[in-house]
Amino acid sequence: MTHGTLKIHTENILPIIKRWLYSDKDIFIRELVSNACDALRKLQILRDQNLADIKDDELKIELFVDKDARTLQFIDTGLGMTAEEVEKYIAQIAFSGAEEFINKYEKTSETDQMIGHFGLGFYSAYMVAEKVTIDTLSYQPDAEAAFWSCAGSSDYTLEKGSRTSRGTTITLHVGADSDEFLEEFRLQEILQRYCLFLPYPIYLNGNRINEQEPLWIKNSADCTEKEYLEFYHVLYPMEPDPIFWIHLNVDVPFHLQGILYFPKIGKQFDWSKNNIQLFVNRVFVSESCKDLIPDFLMCLRGAIDSPDIPLNVSRSSLQMDKTVRQLSSHISKKVADKLASLHQADKEKFLTAWPEIEMIVKLGMLQDEKFYTRAKEFLVWKTLTNTWTTLDGRTGTVFYTADANAPVLELYKDKDVILSTSPLDSHLFSALEPKLSLKFQRIDGALDDSLLDASREKNLIDSEGRTESSKIADFFRKVLGTPQMEVEAKSLASDTLPAFIIFDEKTRRLRDAMALSGHNMPSFEAKKTFIVNTNNSLIESLYQMQTSQPELAQDIAHHLYDLSLLAQKEIDPTAISTFIQRSTQVLEKLLRKT
Repeated sequence: MTHGTLKIHTENILPIIKRWLYSDKDIFIRELVSNACDALRKLQILRDQNLADIKDDELKIELFVDKDARTLQFIDTGLGMTAEEVEKYIAQIAFSGAEEFINKYEKTSETDQMIGHFGLGFYSAYMVAEKVTIDTLSYQPDAEAAFWSCAGSSDYTLEKGSRTSRGTTITLHVGADSDEFLEEFRLQEILQRYCLFLPYPIYLNGNRINEQEPLWIKNSADCTEKEYLEFYHVLYPMEPDPIFWIHLNVDVPFHLQGILYFPKIGKQFDWSKNNIQLFVNRVFVSESCKDLIPDFLMCLRGAIDSPDIPLNVSRSSLQMDKTVRQLSSHISKKVADKLASLHQADKEKFLTAWPEIEMIVKLGMLQDEKFYTRAKEFLVWKTLTNTWTTLDGRTGTVFYTADANAPVLELYKDKDVILSTSPLDSHLFSALEPKLSLKFQRIDGALDDSLLDASREKNLIDSEGRTESSKIADFFRKVLGTPQMEVEAKSLASDTLPAFIIFDEKTRRLRDAMALSGHNMPSFEAKKTFIVNTNNSLIESLYQMQTSQPELAQDIAHHLYDLSLLAQKEIDPTAISTFIQRSTQVLEKLLRKT
């Protein structure tokens, strides 16, 4: 029986790295610069433990591109490597040097962690290079420089190097299919994308790339409003100023830093676009935080940085686990805390911002029970009297309208009516009713008893056993001839409004929900009731006219019904031409009569 050890061969692994591991070729720049940052960080740790003698101004990363020679060099002044370390960390693919170093040297209180995790980043160079060389000199006294060279096969050479100062020089001999990485402007674009906030100076052909410090590493108490706005425009140069922001800084039970901005939301705002940038130890990873950020916060802007975020092996996307779910929950809590604090401390600013954050808050209340618990404190509603209110302390029925100029409001002039301004409100009302023991009723969703004047009810019975109210209702019912619609003649407290239509609250909410989900159904019609006001002079005159001028009375009755639909924005667009034609005929008949 033979016992052996499985080995990974470079002739198998390199094609995988080159073709399938990384989704974008330009990631090799991020990986090589990140490795250089690790080398510099390791050297600082050794210095702090009195194991190396260096100054901060010696720490830097330089990139040089030579278009004629077709080479791209990455040069750092980090701790370098011996020949043995090159064998160990470069020749053995997927050996994590960063992890071994942390276990050996780094203190448990150290917060700046190594960037690399997998040991594969160096080999991303072969996505664009036909050949890669390493010239490196260790910080260790009396160390000899080592020179490693590999043309992308399983064979490499390792010999004495020529470097005379501590650090590492990696030279990529760029392949014929990767000309873009020999263009300085393209390299600058990539460096600014991935490496703008790295902690060590990065130069491209002598020009400094990363002079901007990430604002999230500062204490929020030390940041000014000007700094927050300036940093926002570093991340989003073309956008208007945000309305406010949340500074995240968490140490327990995980490390998380970042700044989330609430953007101004215009008519062209794309709610589906993810705009929060994800960093790990200041290295840009992705523009997608889909699993890290709750859905209702996806429209926010900003940056999040956490070394605890689990990434896939190419460090280009999240891997869902318990930590990600905890981070998501914590971010939701922080947003709720910020909004609650603003509502309490600066109500004027909160109310000014409300049109921008209303959809976020309401969507959060529908999606996240914990967010709902906190958000109900600052769920505000504007009233018809131009004041703001909450639902706190409310009982019974809450009247609402989506149209501040609706004619039906004449009936509610003595009522406290809130304005419904969001397409999410139908969903929200249904969710709030059982939780708050309230009933939300649109002003044209039912006829509340408080709108009636029983003392003027036309309920005297004639010789046929019918009241005048029932006869008025029968007249309109016969003229309109709409069997699926009820007609009721009522004694309303207000004489002004001649008639209006009630649309059943439940079926209207169902229709709104279908429209919001994109399932518009023309055949779906909310149950409706035509209410005729027996105390209105027009209705009284119209009812009397039916005996003397029945044709004109019928036309006016139709016209009154159409006007009610039009006033409540419920008229079918295809019926507009008929409405205009009938209106013209009614006017002509009235003029002839005059």
